[in-house]
Amino acid sequence: MSKDSLTVVNALLAVAFLQCLYYIAKEAYQIRLYAIESYGRVIHEFDPWFNARSTSYLYEHGWKAFSTWFDYMVWYPLGRPVGTTIYPGLQVTAVWIKNHILSDWSINDICVFMPAWFGAAATLAVTWLTYECTRHRASQGSILSEFPLIREVYKYIVVPLVRLGFDLLEKAVPSSSAWGLRPPTQNDQYNTFAPMACALSAAFIMSVIPAHLLRSIGGGYDNESVAMTAMVLTFCCWTFSLREDWNNLWITTALGLLTGVAYFYMVAAWGGYVFVVNMVAAHAGWLVLTGRYSQRLHRAYTAFYVFGTALATTVPVVGWTPLRSLEQMAPLIGFASLQLIEFVEVQKRKHRWGVVQTWKARVTVFMAAGVVAAGLAYLLLGQGYFGPISSRVRGLFVKHTKTGNPLVDSVAEHQAASEQAYFQYLHHVVKLIPYGLAMTLLFGYNDSSSFLLIYGIAAYYFSLKMVRLILLTAPIASMLGGIVVGRLFSWGILSALFAWTDTEPPIDKKGTKKSKPIGKNTKKDKKTDSSDKLDEKTENLETRNFQRSTMPWVLRGVRVAAAVYAMRLGKPYVEEFYKRSHDVAKSISHPTIIQKARTRDGEVVIVDDYREAYKWLAQNTPEDARIMAWWDYGYQINGIANRTTIADGNTWNHEHIALLGRILTAPEKEAHRIARHLADYVLIWAGGGGDDLAKSPHLRRIANSVYRGLCKEPTCREFGFYSNRVPTDDMRESLLYTLHSNGINPGVVVDRNRFREVYTSKYGKVRIYKIQSVSEESKQWVLNNRVCDAPGSWFCPGRYPPALEEILAQKRDFAQLEDFNRKTEGDDDYTKDYFENLNKKHRPEGSDAPKNTVKKLTADAIEKYNDKEYWQNNELTTLVWELISEGKMRELYDLIASNPAVPHLRSEDGRGPMWWAHEYKREKIVEFLKRLGVSEDREDVNGITPLSMKN
Repeated sequence: MSKDSLTVVNALLAVAFLQCLYYIAKEAYQIRLYAIESYGRVIHEFDPWFNARSTSYLYEHGWKAFSTWFDYMVWYPLGRPVGTTIYPGLQVTAVWIKNHILSDWSINDICVFMPAWFGAAATLAVTWLTYECTRHRASQGSILSEFPLIREVYKYIVVPLVRLGFDLLEKAVPSSSAWGLRPPTQNDQYNTFAPMACALSAAFIMSVIPAHLLRSIGGGYDNESVAMTAMVLTFCCWTFSLREDWNNLWITTALGLLTGVAYFYMVAAWGGYVFVVNMVAAHAGWLVLTGRYSQRLHRAYTAFYVFGTALATTVPVVGWTPLRSLEQMAPLIGFASLQLIEFVEVQKRKHRWGVVQTWKARVTVFMAAGVVAAGLAYLLLGQGYFGPISSRVRGLFVKHTKTGNPLVDSVAEHQAASEQAYFQYLHHVVKLIPYGLAMTLLFGYNDSSSFLLIYGIAAYYFSLKMVRLILLTAPIASMLGGIVVGRLFSWGILSALFAWTDTEPPIDKKGTKKSKPIGKNTKKDKKTDSSDKLDEKTENLETRNFQRSTMPWVLRGVRVAAAVYAMRLGKPYVEEFYKRSHDVAKSISHPTIIQKARTRDGEVVIVDDYREAYKWLAQNTPEDARIMAWWDYGYQINGIANRTTIADGNTWNHEHIALLGRILTAPEKEAHRIARHLADYVLIWAGGGGDDLAKSPHLRRIANSVYRGLCKEPTCREFGFYSNRVPTDDMRESLLYTLHSNGINPGVVVDRNRFREVYTSKYGKVRIYKIQSVSEESKQWVLNNRVCDAPGSWFCPGRYPPALEEILAQKRDFAQLEDFNRKTEGDDDYTKDYFENLNKKHRPEGSDAPKNTVKKLTADAIEKYNDKEYWQNNELTTLVWELISEGKMRELYDLIASNPAVPHLRSEDGRGPMWWAHEYKREKIVEFLKRLGVSEDREDVNGITPLSMKN
């Protein structure tokens, strides 16, 4: 085939590739718009409201004001230095888009659409990374050749046997090219087809995979929505810099600098940058340990680390953390180690050392450096130079599924992932991962592709420890799944029909021409004078002649048929995966702040209680009003009501949240005594489901971690309900229970001299109370007594009013397990007691506990309770949801024993125990409910059945 014909074919392939990529990117964008199409341009959840509010502040006031912004409307009375406690990449990106691309759009609209835009961008980035890791390299081989002993077995036993098999196959079927199974030569057209097919397959998976959808749905304006793109781009640039094609080390250095720029964007976007820098460091270390060190690796990593770290320190929230945090010591050690290795390599080339001399130099240099590093670390550690490992990160390495911090443990997404979670978020792709990894390691292993091994192991480990981090598995799962599909399609369809090969022998990385394909008996060729040049590639395409593959058309037909058959077998799984992805997209596109429900006559209505409550605050309270609510809702109150809050989702101050928890779970009189000095109104979520009553045990545990003695033991099991829904004494007396059940439960009436109800939302989801006898003296004291760190400084935190000194004197600062720099007495006894009591699943004992006899309702009774007339949110449905979500089988059994109707109860959205059991993967509870006659085929208001939530 002539060069011109080859150029035309490659051009057509490029056009087809780009066309397919366009449709995949379009799909990635559109699948993320369900929420916008159903609810309009609305910000979702909690954290996105803070991000949107801070974006507006940045746009209106500029970067200088933003970077020195001390927000007194949050964390009252302390305030928060937003500019130095935020990863600003998300906000800066949105403002840049507003200023330079979509100037006629509002900030709100840009914030709503950005997750969908970056969902498509991440898909494109995965396309590039997959292509980069599947390109054929001159040094490509098998991971089996990387290790001593295994290498010998592979070289002298496995490889000869495989070659013999190929030779016999070719003799049996002349001109068969071993049916295309023989490893391709460097210039085989398969090496063009396969990377493109793998990249497109990975892009399709990434475009719709649920693990990525979770953080990139329109309206979910969160850091992860842009950070995924930044992370994959960093990995792209890193693997790109390791290409053997680069003849000039300055090109490698430039690409290392580009990797540093991408990493800088990642640092600015999300705290997960620590994972990214450690992945690059781990990969560099792996290459060194497996004997793949090169000048190219040294230049690329050095440029990346120096430039990337220098840029990272300019992000205010990061500062000098890369050089002080234990979480980031590995990349620093990796940088230093590469410098030592390169120093020895330079001396080796200069003095022409042999193997023994080289290893002696390495040992000497590293021992000397180790002694110096150990001494320096000892001195710095004693002075508290190194920062502690955060409790969230520590939770990824401890044996327990809990961290020991009740605040962190109260967040569901910080819990360990189950086996079912991987199938739920990766679906059928999870089955392809082992095969994709095997293909990469056994047949396509090189400097770049080896990164997939490191990334895959790390992503699986960390996601297993924390379900939120399943997000990290989306790119690697997409790539490995795409490699399986892409290579099968290339081998069976593209290569069989359109393959041609280079008639000229390829040049290996040392400049040696190989006269015959692998597997032929050949004599050793002489090395050319260019053998010392770095990865020299000097052949000119003009001088090459290409010809069609000599494989008979019959054999090509067999390969095509085999591939088509495999594709037909896989088609149902692809369709199921695609449908499941869209179902997940729809299910997570229901904003927490807005809900759909069905009335008893079947009419679908929009439940907008939360936004209406916040708007009521904006319209009916003074501008300086302070709103007390659990920290979950702080961002929404700030963003919509524009009112001061006591705490929010930043959770930077454990002791302050503990004080809030103490107020809400204390008896009404005691709570008022504290609250009147801090707030003007109290807002609670009611109405069932995950309302404040369901969260109250967490509130109490957090309060007790600082104000010891509130509970008999650290997990506060006595603060809750007996199995028959009778509240314990502590729960009955609490402010939260009183405000929640005021006028609803018999005998529960709020003291109007302390708290007066001023607003209840239309569907009862939100109740707001005005605090009586608010201390204006304390309010003015807080306003006039902020203390700056220096005269004229912007950093001026607030202080608690003197009236709270007695209460604050009772607190004990919560000692994190990782706070080894503390000079104060440890908290080992409390921590030990906390973990021991976590294993005790029973509820408070008491005379109200029912006997363990479960009765099954009749068919007529079951139908009665499933009638829409009985669908409602109440304390009982809240309790059932809580028991199932936490997997408390024993307590659920006891509750059903006391009330046989419980298994068939339905909330306002039409969901009940069977839905929740499937949602939280409680297989034992599912089987238990099935024995009691609970159906898995009934539908909720949106037509979703429990079975449809199984996957």
